[in-house]
Amino acid sequence: MLRKLIVYLMAITLCLTTIACGSSTPTPEANQKVNTVRSAPTPISNNLTQGQYPVQQATYDDSEGEYSLMLLNTPAGTSSVYRSRDLQMARLTDEEISQGKKSYLSLEQSKASLHLTEDFKIEYVHNVTETVSNPQTGQPQTVVVRQQSGFWAPFAGAIAGQAIGSLLFTPRYYMPPVYQPGIMRGYGGYGNTYGEAVSQYQTRYQAPPAAVRNRQALRTTGRLRSPTSNAPATRQVPPNANRSTGSGYGGSNLRRSQKPSSPQQRRSPSFGSGGNSRPPSRSPSFGSRRR
Repeated sequence: MLRKLIVYLMAITLCLTTIACGSSTPTPEANQKVNTVRSAPTPISNNLTQGQYPVQQATYDDSEGEYSLMLLNTPAGTSSVYRSRDLQMARLTDEEISQGKKSYLSLEQSKASLHLTEDFKIEYVHNVTETVSNPQTGQPQTVVVRQQSGFWAPFAGAIAGQAIGSLLFTPRYYMPPVYQPGIMRGYGGYGNTYGEAVSQYQTRYQAPPAAVRNRQALRTTGRLRSPTSNAPATRQVPPNANRSTGSGYGGSNLRRSQKPSSPQQRRSPSFGSGGNSRPPSRSPSFGSRRR
């Protein structure tokens, strides 16, 4: 009788030990969040075939880190506007420059890379956000209250060249520096992967890039405009800033027109120019943003 009791006790002890060991494995929740933050953003579907396309103008919007490129020589029936949140960049090689090559977009095996001249300026759209309370739910939400415009020259002068030397000519991910009015030169972070570029930026500025921060906040709240106002977010453009990124293609600097617009006829700015006179009923051309 005593022997049977001992056997039962040993069996119960073994079962309890097995259950305790199986439930002690922790879940790497923190690591999963970090990987999500630093992973490449969701790609945008484009219908362009593989090849190289001259870039006329380029815009970067830090609400989601999206590039908008105006391309030349695209196939018939294909949009000349290429959009991407997953875009690598490189400077044109000396050989390409000596051959007279201009800035271009390269598409190879579904991988896009933007090859730029040293003086190419990307129009930078900076979104100023605020956290407000949703009047319907009472929950805090992030909204865009206004937009500011500047320019970003990733490979201007010797700033980038002194930092990474010959690596300039190999496509890599680049984070723009912290926004400031006027022309921003150089970069805030770079890397072979999107995560490496974000990590280097965070090490340098002790904060995530604007695109990463805005992408998380705006997607969480689901609102891009203040719920308390029907007015669109205003876009502030420096009064003497170049209106175009065309200096990267063909070497022209297009400036805003100094002529005041007449009260009977509004000017609707076109992408890369001071604006063309159009009737108010016409939609704005590429580069202007509908609020």
